[in-house]
Order: sequence, then structure tokens, then C-alpha cells
Amino acid sequence: MLELDRLVITQDDFRLAADFSIPKAARVAVIGPSGAGKSTLLSVISGFFRPESGRIRWDGQDITDTAPGLRPLSILFQDQNLFPHLTVSQNVGLGLRPDLRLTAADRARVDEALARTGLDGLGDRRPGTLSGGQQSRVALARVLLRARPLMLLDEPFAALGPALKDEMLELVADIAGETGATVLMVSHDPADALRFAGLTVLVADGVAHAPRPTAALMADPPEELAAYLGRPG
Repeated sequence: MLELDRLVITQDDFRLAADFSIPKAARVAVIGPSGAGKSTLLSVISGFFRPESGRIRWDGQDITDTAPGLRPLSILFQDQNLFPHLTVSQNVGLGLRPDLRLTAADRARVDEALARTGLDGLGDRRPGTLSGGQQSRVALARVLLRARPLMLLDEPFAALGPALKDEMLELVADIAGETGATVLMVSHDPADALRFAGLTVLVADGVAHAPRPTAALMADPPEELAAYLGRPG
């Protein structure tokens, strides 16, 4: 379980409060207006930005002061965070060993992850020679190898077309289902939330609200969400 215990995040004149928990293996959309703090919330959970007050716990363990690399999570950004000078296999292998000193068994695991994500035979290519969808698959293959119990998605598929984005979300759902990972996905698209996430966290007006069932939330949105969706509350 992920717990955000009386969390307060401040940055200049920005303030965001969060006080809720998310069950294990849940798939959760994080939705709300631009600038509301969705990406900032993920940055705090991942350890790249420290909250002003409150605690973050995973499975009862306080990780508020834990270094980002030691937290039980993986995060996917919009830019995929791939290294252009490394091959696809090396980019994926970073999920196992940052120094890339891979054993034969490690390399076999990399090949398996590439095959699992539809990249079989592309291990020697550079990211710049791949399509946007293939680059997304490389980032997912690295997440698959890391096998962390918490997966944070900061709109990594926003630049993809609708069909390819659906394919990537389905692949994430498959990987999460196999590993039992908890997924938090920032999205601007309510259709993505409905398709992918059983629960949704609304971030608006300085509050990250406790997760609610996505279908019910979209069917009867509170005023803040109705305004964002452009329909009457």
C-alpha cells in the first residue's frame, strides 16, 4: 500500500496537499488541470522533490527521506529517458546494473524483456533510429527488468497517436498484471483514465483528492472535474 500521510508540497507560491492511501496492485489515473500539480506529486513520491511536511510510506515503511534510486519504484517520463549513445540493449540493461557490467544471465534477461515488449532483434540499434512507439517499448522493457512494485507514469505516451497509445497502455496493464505492480498514471485524457484505471485521483485547487472509482467519478464529476472536462457539474 502507498500512503501519503498529511503530505504538503510547496514551491514558491504553489501548494498541494494529499492525504490518502492507494491499495497494492491498483491502477490509478491522476487527472486534473494543467499546472495543478500532477507531475509534482509524482516527483515527490519518486524522491526528486521533497515535501514541506508529511510522510510517504510504502508497505508501512517510511520512504520520505529515501534516495530516489533506492525507492521501490520505476518512473516513465514523456521523454522516455533513453541515452542516445547507448544501444537499445544497453538502455534496457541499465535497469539491472547502472554500470552495465552484465553477466550472461543478465543479457539473457535483457533479451527476454526485449522480446516481451516486441523489440526482438532490435537490441543493437540506437534509440534515435527507432519510432516513437518503439522508444516507448524500450523504456517499458527497462521497467519490466527493474521489477519494482510501484510504477509511475508521467504521460510517457502523450506524443503517440491514439491507436499506438492504446497499445502501450495495454502493454503496461499486462506488465502490471504479471508483476502485481501498483501504477499511478498522469493523464490529461479522461478516456485513458476510463480505459486503464479502476481508480482516479483528481488534482485540483491545491488538493490531490483521495482516489475514487473512475467510472463513477467521470459519470458524476465534482465541480472541479466538471470544469476541467468542460461540462456542467
